[in-house]
Amino acid sequence: MDQLKNLSIRKTIVLYMALSLVICFFVSAFIMRIATEIQNNIWWKYVDQEEYFAIAEGKIAANMEEVSGGNLADSWLRPIDGAKYMTDVPRPNSYEMEPLDYYVSEICDFLQTFTVLILSIVGSIAAVYFFYKQKLKYPIEELELASQRIGENNLDFHIVYEKGDEMGDLCREFERMRGQLADNNQKLWKTIEEEKALRAAIAHDIRSPLSVLKGYQEMLMEYLPNGTIDTNQAVGMLKESTKQIERMELFVTTMQKISSLETRELTSEEIRGEQLKKEIQEELDVLEGKFEICCILKNVAGDDSFFGDKEVILEVAENLLSNALRYAKKQIELVVSVTSKEIRICVKDDGVGFQEDQGEVTKLFYQQNIKDSLKHTGLGLYISRLYCEKHGGQLLLENGEDGGAVITAVFCRIA
Repeated sequence: MDQLKNLSIRKTIVLYMALSLVICFFVSAFIMRIATEIQNNIWWKYVDQEEYFAIAEGKIAANMEEVSGGNLADSWLRPIDGAKYMTDVPRPNSYEMEPLDYYVSEICDFLQTFTVLILSIVGSIAAVYFFYKQKLKYPIEELELASQRIGENNLDFHIVYEKGDEMGDLCREFERMRGQLADNNQKLWKTIEEEKALRAAIAHDIRSPLSVLKGYQEMLMEYLPNGTIDTNQAVGMLKESTKQIERMELFVTTMQKISSLETRELTSEEIRGEQLKKEIQEELDVLEGKFEICCILKNVAGDDSFFGDKEVILEVAENLLSNALRYAKKQIELVVSVTSKEIRICVKDDGVGFQEDQGEVTKLFYQQNIKDSLKHTGLGLYISRLYCEKHGGQLLLENGEDGGAVITAVFCRIA
């Protein structure tokens, strides 16, 4: 039964038409036989039976043959000398028959002539109807309803049609498209929310240093001409103003970087484990001297060839290291694993670890310490997450068993 349900549309319509024609053939034969018998019975009433049998007896040797029994179309059986012979019943003239018998005889003629044609047409229509009802009606209704819901921006539904025919394939493809649209809408909504947060952060981060600069400028203009403040105080204000200007420059640079994240195309190149280890070690040596924290690189697995964007991978590694160095107490540990399918960069520190869940930590402008806003924009983990996802991987955040944060960046191979 399942095989019949999963037949292709072409095979199903051929099967329905074949069954319809076979049924119509046998029904037509039955109707034509009944019509012939009824017509012969009517004609027989208008035949002079004695004369008819006398003529028939004279022609038996010439044009009759013996049959084993039963009536045949356009023939009539009558006993002659103890045997059954096939004899034709002559058609009476129309004026000889009663009106009812005449009309019934004409109907029988019509049935004998057009029964096959009429039943073939009716059978074909019935076959098409049942084919539509069994194969097309439900999936078409599902697709129409799905199209209407998509037009109303309602993607919270599913198309359920499990047959393995062409309509089943179409419904499954439509369901896949619906799921893709739903994912795209979620991504779009997420992008809109991030843009709102970005605009709010821009307004906040620009207004704060501008307010500080404005305050220093007003103080200098008011007190410097009359000598209320000395030179050292004025120089101090100018230094603080310079810090605020640097902060704004850093923020503008970061904004330019964010705007290029989505449009940046990944470049595939061969990356070997030893080569990646060497470049990360050079970065570690620089950061270790700057922050005076012990940096350990270990467990570089193998020297397999991995194809990916090396610049993106190194940038994420640098972001993770910078983040770890800000919170580490004495040391950080970096574990790099390179295979032909993926690269994993795991950074562990001995700090306090994450105080919030991963969703919060990787948001735009997240800062665990309010003092970080003076030197950091809170975009390192956000950018790292976007780059990992763009590279087919993910950014995993957790707290270590002995305390401290553990961040793992996973990059999948690209063609």
